[in-house]
Amino acid sequence: MPPRTADREAVYFPTLAAERLDIALCRASAAVARAAEARANESGIGVGQHLVLKMLAEVGPTSQRVLSDQLRIDRSVMVGICDSLEQAGHVRRERDAGDRRAYAVTLTDSGRQLLARAEEDVPAFLDDTFAPLTPAEREQLSALLGKLLRLDA
Repeated sequence: MPPRTADREAVYFPTLAAERLDIALCRASAAVARAAEARANESGIGVGQHLVLKMLAEVGPTSQRVLSDQLRIDRSVMVGICDSLEQAGHVRRERDAGDRRAYAVTLTDSGRQLLARAEEDVPAFLDDTFAPLTPAEREQLSALLGKLLRLDA
C-alpha cells in the first residue's frame, strides 16, 4: 500500500533539504533570523539596531552608507534604523569631517548602555538557537559560513 499523501508531505522537506543545500541554508537562516528578532524584541532593540550600535561601538562614527554596505542592510531600511535610534537618543548624526557632504552616525552614552544590555542576551540566545549542535559543530558551521560569505564580499 503506498504511503498516504499526508505522510509523504511530512517527510518531503527533509528530503528536499538534503538534496538542495541552498534551500536548507535559506530555511535555516530564516529560522535563526526569526528567533533573533523575537529575542531582540524582548530586550527592546531590533536586530538591525543592535548591529548598527555594535558596529559604531567597534569602529566609531560611520556614515549610513558604510553601515548599510558593511552590515548588508538595504539603504532605505538603514535610514529608518538610524532615524529610530536618533529619535531615542542612542545615536546622533554629525557632519563627517572627512566628507562635508555626508553625515556620520555617532554612538551616544545611551546607545552604549542599550548595546551593553542587548549584548548580555547574546550568549544565551546562541546557546538556545544552536543547541542541537556540539561546540565543535558550531565552530565548523561558523568556518564554513565564513567561507561562503567571503564570496559575497
